Amino acid sequence: MEQQEGLKRDLSNRHVQLIAIGGTIGTGLFLGSGKAIQLAGPSIVFAYLLVGIAIFFVMRALGELLLSKAGYGSLTDIAEDYLGPRAAFVTGWTYWFCWIMTAMADVIAVGVYVKYWFDIPQWIPAVISLLILLGFNLLTVKLFGELEFWFALIKVITILGLIGVGIVLLIIGFQTDSGPVTVSNLWQHGGMFPNGVTGFLLSFQMVVFAYVGVELIGVSAAETADPKKNIPSAINKIPLRILFFYVGALLVLLMINPWTGLNATESPFVKTFSLIGIPLAAGVINFVVLTSAASACNSGMFSTSRILYNLGNQKQAPANFSKLNKNHVPANALFVSTLVVSGGALLSKLIPGQAFSIVTTISAICFIWVWGVILVCHLKYKKTQPELHAASTFKAPWTPFVNYLVLGLFGLILVVMLVADETRPALLLTPVWFIGLFVLYQLRTKKHQKAERHSA
Repeated sequence: MEQQEGLKRDLSNRHVQLIAIGGTIGTGLFLGSGKAIQLAGPSIVFAYLLVGIAIFFVMRALGELLLSKAGYGSLTDIAEDYLGPRAAFVTGWTYWFCWIMTAMADVIAVGVYVKYWFDIPQWIPAVISLLILLGFNLLTVKLFGELEFWFALIKVITILGLIGVGIVLLIIGFQTDSGPVTVSNLWQHGGMFPNGVTGFLLSFQMVVFAYVGVELIGVSAAETADPKKNIPSAINKIPLRILFFYVGALLVLLMINPWTGLNATESPFVKTFSLIGIPLAAGVINFVVLTSAASACNSGMFSTSRILYNLGNQKQAPANFSKLNKNHVPANALFVSTLVVSGGALLSKLIPGQAFSIVTTISAICFIWVWGVILVCHLKYKKTQPELHAASTFKAPWTPFVNYLVLGLFGLILVVMLVADETRPALLLTPVWFIGLFVLYQLRTKKHQKAERHSA
């Protein structure tokens, strides 16, 4: 564990709490919710609530696992203990790929937001933002924590402001171009389920994407000063954040303007402030959602570099990835991850209209795999380590029943993605990644066995 100790534990509780908030508020809410609202109408609120509850149970399972053994620094460690080295290899690389896809989506979103002010190709601001974030991430872990702290604070203040303004407009019965601000906007335009159960289910892909990254707190566990105190504290606050930042913000948006007035290609947050008639405020909100995308991309770069670092440590990736620079940052892993994320800028250039939808679908599918692995590991842990579960001070509630229930929900979401025309191609392509990893693992194992026989 010498290399693991090389990572500086420079994240304080203040950083961890805000990184946890940053993980639950991002591009999926600020940009992706526009598309989700178009599919589901006001019932989108129930979709966010349902998936949010499922994610909370995943996080409780992860929290119990992380605190059950002092040496855990990543999801790969957990998967290796309970599902074996093959599953650890596939999960480790898939988790890296998850964050690569998510960071790509955030880079694409940066380009979309900048177009609000400047008529330039989407890929240019995407590349510029990547280079700036790479520079910051090469410095220190503490700087990453500070960046996320301020990025998250901007998001929190923005949503607080939106909810505050929405309540005032509701009380005074403010008139927008779309009509009065009223609670009845939630059901007056075709009811709560205007597109039926089908539309409600189709929205789940983007809703799942909105929550990706919430488990980043698990990856950052290796760099916290006091995991036993900080991890439970951050996880237990997730339900309140879901209710407030997702459900609360979306209810206010849908009361200010009917869901029919929002479209899938722009941020409903920016659109709402334009409707209110405050153009300057709309520009400010666009800046906020731009910083949100940069924040999420920053988290992605941090996460992917740490995952590659751990894979290098565990000899599941080239050893160069486990080397640290003088600032105790895994620079080689960071450079490689950033280079792959820059594929998002290339997609912005080649297919600007479809790029965001493609990468968010792939990201959502891969994260469902990772969350599923957490739940299966927790089931195995409870069955094979009853003494650890009995001694746990942070037991996941209602297991194993809730684990099976959440796994069933994830299965249903994958079936919906298979049925939907827009998400089907990405879903059918994703197994290629997993098959490739299983084949690569087998080849690596044979190579190592051959080398061992020669050395013997």
